[in-house]
Amino acid sequence: MVTPHFNSALSAPAVSAAYPMAKPGYGKRSAPGQQGRTRDDFSLLPTRERYVAGFVDHLPDGAAMSVKQLAKQLPLYGQQAISTALKALSVAGHLRRVRRAVGAGEETRWVFRTFWSRTPRDNEWWNTYLATEDAPRTAAPAEPPAPTAAPEAESPAPASVPLQRTPPETAPDPAPATAPAAPPASPAAPAAPAGPAAPAAPPTPAARPAAFSPAYLALAELGRTEIRLALSADDCADLEPHAEAWFARGVDADYLIAALTAGLPAQVDCPPRFVRRRLVDKIPPHRPAGHSSPGTSTPAPSPARRLLVECTDCGRPGLPEALPDGLCRPCHATHSEDGGTPSPDPTEIAAVKTHMANLRGLLKAP
Repeated sequence: MVTPHFNSALSAPAVSAAYPMAKPGYGKRSAPGQQGRTRDDFSLLPTRERYVAGFVDHLPDGAAMSVKQLAKQLPLYGQQAISTALKALSVAGHLRRVRRAVGAGEETRWVFRTFWSRTPRDNEWWNTYLATEDAPRTAAPAEPPAPTAAPEAESPAPASVPLQRTPPETAPDPAPATAPAAPPASPAAPAAPAGPAAPAAPPTPAARPAAFSPAYLALAELGRTEIRLALSADDCADLEPHAEAWFARGVDADYLIAALTAGLPAQVDCPPRFVRRRLVDKIPPHRPAGHSSPGTSTPAPSPARRLLVECTDCGRPGLPEALPDGLCRPCHATHSEDGGTPSPDPTEIAAVKTHMANLRGLLKAP
């Protein structure tokens, strides 16, 4: 049972602007539904874990989460202590390390992420969230066909649809349009044009379809995978034809995102222009229909995408259900036997160092 620690923990150092970011697709990812930051965050954790958790919580998404990088920024503790603290944070429900396969066939690669939640979560919540995190990529292509039939069937019904196709800048002015139409109805009355209340309706902009294409969804997902390539809704609509050319050549969303985010510079000044350039320059070659590798009659089915959780202690991968608290069974058993040994207080560490320095001074005295 967790008990509150009332000893004052040293505040974690502020995140440096030079803190390294992970490669695209790697690093920290924030879980949804977290509560706002308060002074009582992590108050139930030991001193060392509170120190590490406070620092990790302020890291931006995509920041490097390796033990080595964290130890460089947290001078009070070494790599072994940081590793132990991350294991305790995993047991407390604040983080999960995962690996996920992206791409298909020979292009498959694994990306590693650390999901972080300021609000502690139980195993059930993490298992459900990681299952839904893995589901959207396989469910997304199945959604567009169903809703597209309804808008296409309804659009030809109104008789005034051709007016909507007239560009605003080429549409005739309303005053001249009504003047020629009035004389046939009432040639003798000069004031007749003002009487009829049947002016031509102004063109209305066509509404965006409710179901987006896979190319549009892939461009919208780009900013979530790599913040340096975040695009607006207008940018996605503008670049959609270029992305559709990729899909027409047999690639999927994972391949497109991986190709656009690979080898990014440290800073991208204009994401839309950068993405457009890559969509044009790196478009894959055409692949003839029915093409298969030499020696095979039919293309091998691509393996189902799986999201695996890594043991926070030893790194062993497994399904979320098989790693309760983010630990494999041997590491979980070892952690249970240790009983969660409390971490030493930094003030005690400083006192011991001072005492040892005094002893060394006495030994050097004549």
